[in-house]
Amino acid sequence: MKLIKDKKILVAADWAGFPLKEVIVKYLESKGWEVTDIGVKDPDDPNVEMFHRIGLRAGSMITEKEFERAIIFCGTGMGVHLAAAKCPGVRCGVVESVPAARRCVIGNDVNVLSLGAWYVAPEMGKAAVDAFLSTKFGDDHEWWPDFYEYHKIAVDEMEAFDYDEYKANNFEVHKLGDLTLSLVDRPEES
Repeated sequence: MKLIKDKKILVAADWAGFPLKEVIVKYLESKGWEVTDIGVKDPDDPNVEMFHRIGLRAGSMITEKEFERAIIFCGTGMGVHLAAAKCPGVRCGVVESVPAARRCVIGNDVNVLSLGAWYVAPEMGKAAVDAFLSTKFGDDHEWWPDFYEYHKIAVDEMEAFDYDEYKANNFEVHKLGDLTLSLVDRPEES
Protein backbone atom coordinates (compact mmCIF):
# COMPACT_ATOMS: atom_id res chain seq x y z
CA MET A 1 0.00 0.00 0.00
CA LYS A 2 1.23 3.49 -0.84
CA LEU A 3 1.14 5.48 2.40
CA ILE A 4 0.95 9.15 3.24
CA LYS A 5 3.86 8.78 5.66
CA ASP A 6 5.90 7.92 2.55
CA LYS A 7 4.43 10.96 0.78
CA LYS A 8 2.49 8.91 -1.78
CA ILE A 9 -0.99 10.02 -2.81
CA LEU A 10 -3.59 9.17 -5.43
CA VAL A 11 -5.43 11.95 -7.27
CA ALA A 12 -8.18 11.91 -9.88
CA ALA A 13 -10.32 14.55 -11.56
CA ASP A 14 -12.95 14.85 -14.22
CA TRP A 15 -12.84 17.70 -16.77
CA ALA A 16 -14.46 20.17 -14.36
CA GLY A 17 -12.12 19.35 -11.49
CA PHE A 18 -9.05 19.34 -13.76
CA PRO A 19 -7.91 22.97 -13.17
CA LEU A 20 -7.88 22.64 -9.37
CA LYS A 21 -6.31 19.18 -9.57
CA GLU A 22 -3.47 20.59 -11.68
CA VAL A 23 -2.76 23.29 -9.08
CA ILE A 24 -2.83 20.76 -6.23
CA VAL A 25 -0.60 18.24 -8.04
CA LYS A 26 2.01 20.91 -8.78
CA TYR A 27 1.82 22.06 -5.16
CA LEU A 28 2.20 18.53 -3.75
CA GLU A 29 5.08 17.69 -6.07
CA SER A 30 6.87 20.88 -4.98
CA LYS A 31 6.63 19.54 -1.42
CA GLY A 32 8.14 16.17 -2.38
CA TRP A 33 4.96 14.11 -2.80
CA GLU A 34 4.81 11.28 -5.31
CA VAL A 35 1.45 11.80 -7.03
CA THR A 36 -0.35 9.13 -9.03
CA ASP A 37 -2.94 10.75 -11.28
CA ILE A 38 -5.60 8.44 -12.74
CA GLY A 39 -8.03 11.09 -13.91
CA VAL A 40 -8.50 13.28 -16.94
CA LYS A 41 -5.19 14.42 -18.44
CA ASP A 42 -6.63 16.72 -21.10
CA PRO A 43 -10.01 18.37 -20.40
CA ASP A 44 -10.38 19.24 -24.08
CA ASP A 45 -10.26 15.59 -25.16
CA PRO A 46 -13.75 14.80 -26.54
CA ASN A 47 -13.57 11.33 -24.95
CA VAL A 48 -12.82 12.32 -21.36
CA GLU A 49 -13.95 9.88 -18.70
CA MET A 50 -17.16 10.76 -16.88
CA PHE A 51 -17.02 11.90 -13.25
CA HIS A 52 -18.61 8.81 -11.73
CA ARG A 53 -16.20 6.45 -13.47
CA ILE A 54 -13.28 8.45 -12.14
CA GLY A 55 -14.75 8.35 -8.63
CA LEU A 56 -15.34 4.60 -8.85
CA ARG A 57 -11.79 4.00 -10.09
CA ALA A 58 -10.23 6.07 -7.31
CA GLY A 59 -12.50 4.44 -4.72
CA SER A 60 -11.60 0.96 -5.94
CA MET A 61 -7.90 1.72 -5.50
CA ILE A 62 -8.58 2.60 -1.87
CA THR A 63 -10.72 -0.54 -1.44
CA GLU A 64 -7.97 -2.68 -2.95
CA LYS A 65 -5.47 -1.03 -0.60
CA GLU A 66 -3.28 0.30 -3.38
CA PHE A 67 -3.32 3.68 -1.63
CA GLU A 68 -4.02 4.77 1.93
CA ARG A 69 -5.61 8.08 0.87
CA ALA A 70 -6.79 9.88 -2.26
CA ILE A 71 -7.84 13.35 -3.34
CA ILE A 72 -10.54 13.58 -6.00
CA PHE A 73 -11.99 16.53 -7.90
CA CYS A 74 -15.00 17.46 -10.00
CA GLY A 75 -16.99 20.67 -10.42
CA THR A 76 -18.84 20.42 -7.11
CA GLY A 77 -16.95 17.59 -5.42
CA MET A 78 -20.26 15.76 -5.03
CA GLY A 79 -20.31 13.60 -8.14
CA VAL A 80 -16.94 11.95 -7.65
CA HIS A 81 -17.70 11.70 -3.93
CA LEU A 82 -20.92 9.77 -4.50
CA ALA A 83 -19.18 7.34 -6.83
CA ALA A 84 -16.08 6.79 -4.69
CA ALA A 85 -18.25 6.22 -1.60
CA LYS A 86 -19.88 3.23 -3.33
CA CYS A 87 -16.62 1.32 -2.88
CA PRO A 88 -16.22 -0.69 0.35
CA GLY A 89 -13.93 0.90 2.89
CA VAL A 90 -14.05 4.33 1.30
CA ARG A 91 -14.89 7.14 3.68
CA CYS A 92 -15.11 10.18 1.44
CA GLY A 93 -15.64 13.75 2.56
CA VAL A 94 -16.53 16.75 0.42
CA VAL A 95 -14.96 19.85 1.95
CA GLU A 96 -14.76 23.53 1.16
CA SER A 97 -12.67 24.72 4.11
CA VAL A 98 -9.56 23.90 6.08
CA PRO A 99 -11.43 23.16 9.34
CA ALA A 100 -13.71 20.75 7.47
CA ALA A 101 -10.70 18.99 5.92
CA ARG A 102 -9.14 18.49 9.37
CA ARG A 103 -12.40 17.54 11.04
CA CYS A 104 -13.39 14.95 8.44
CA VAL A 105 -10.25 12.99 9.31
CA ILE A 106 -10.26 13.68 13.07
CA GLY A 107 -13.82 12.48 13.67
CA ASN A 108 -14.66 10.30 10.66
CA ASP A 109 -11.33 8.81 9.54
CA VAL A 110 -11.96 10.05 5.99
CA ASN A 111 -9.54 8.45 3.52
CA VAL A 112 -10.71 10.24 0.35
CA LEU A 113 -10.94 14.01 0.15
CA SER A 114 -13.26 15.44 -2.50
CA LEU A 115 -12.91 19.03 -3.68
CA GLY A 116 -15.17 21.01 -6.00
CA ALA A 117 -13.18 23.16 -8.40
CA TRP A 118 -16.11 25.52 -8.90
CA TYR A 119 -16.25 26.34 -5.17
CA VAL A 120 -12.75 25.84 -3.77
CA ALA A 121 -10.17 28.48 -4.66
CA PRO A 122 -6.64 27.21 -5.35
CA GLU A 123 -5.10 28.57 -2.12
CA MET A 124 -7.97 27.14 -0.08
CA GLY A 125 -7.50 23.83 -1.87
CA LYS A 126 -3.80 23.74 -0.99
CA ALA A 127 -4.51 24.49 2.66
CA ALA A 128 -7.33 21.90 2.79
CA VAL A 129 -5.07 19.26 1.24
CA ASP A 130 -2.32 20.08 3.78
CA ALA A 131 -4.84 19.67 6.59
CA PHE A 132 -6.15 16.38 5.16
CA LEU A 133 -2.67 14.91 4.72
CA SER A 134 -1.26 16.04 8.07
CA THR A 135 -4.17 14.93 10.26
CA LYS A 136 -4.82 11.57 11.86
CA PHE A 137 -8.04 10.05 13.18
CA GLY A 138 -8.63 11.36 16.73
CA ASP A 139 -5.90 14.04 16.51
CA ASP A 140 -6.13 16.96 18.91
CA HIS A 141 -8.99 15.52 20.96
CA GLU A 142 -6.95 13.62 23.53
CA TRP A 143 -8.39 15.98 26.15
CA TRP A 144 -11.98 15.01 25.29
CA PRO A 145 -12.93 11.88 27.27
CA ASP A 146 -13.76 8.93 24.98
CA PHE A 147 -13.71 11.04 21.78
CA TYR A 148 -11.62 8.51 19.87
CA GLU A 149 -13.54 5.48 21.14
CA TYR A 150 -16.90 7.07 20.33
CA HIS A 151 -15.92 7.85 16.75
CA LYS A 152 -14.12 4.52 16.32
CA ILE A 153 -17.41 2.69 17.04
CA ALA A 154 -19.11 4.78 14.35
CA VAL A 155 -16.39 4.15 11.76
CA ASP A 156 -16.31 0.41 12.54
CA GLU A 157 -20.10 0.09 12.32
CA MET A 158 -20.15 1.90 8.98
CA GLU A 159 -17.37 -0.36 7.69
CA ALA A 160 -19.29 -3.47 8.80
CA PHE A 161 -22.65 -2.20 7.55
CA ASP A 162 -24.60 -4.63 5.39
CA TYR A 163 -27.90 -3.29 4.11
CA ASP A 164 -29.54 -6.72 3.78
CA GLU A 165 -28.62 -7.54 7.38
CA TYR A 166 -29.85 -4.11 8.47
CA LYS A 167 -33.18 -4.63 6.71
CA ALA A 168 -33.57 -8.16 8.07
CA ASN A 169 -32.90 -6.75 11.55
CA ASN A 170 -35.90 -4.41 11.20
CA PHE A 171 -33.62 -1.48 10.31
CA GLU A 172 -31.65 -1.71 13.51
CA VAL A 173 -27.88 -1.28 13.28
CA HIS A 174 -25.76 -4.21 14.39
CA LYS A 175 -24.01 -2.43 17.25
CA LEU A 176 -20.34 -3.04 17.84
CA GLY A 177 -20.40 -1.06 21.05
CA ASP A 178 -22.02 1.89 22.74
CA LEU A 179 -20.59 4.92 24.38
CA THR A 180 -22.12 8.17 25.49
CA LEU A 181 -20.16 11.23 24.56
CA SER A 182 -20.92 14.41 26.43
CA LEU A 183 -19.95 17.86 25.30
CA VAL A 184 -17.12 19.36 27.30
CA ASP A 185 -15.12 22.54 27.08
CA ARG A 186 -11.48 22.28 26.13
CA PRO A 187 -9.31 22.80 29.20
CA GLU A 188 -7.29 25.99 29.35
CA GLU A 189 -3.69 25.59 28.20
CA SER A 190 -1.17 26.44 30.87
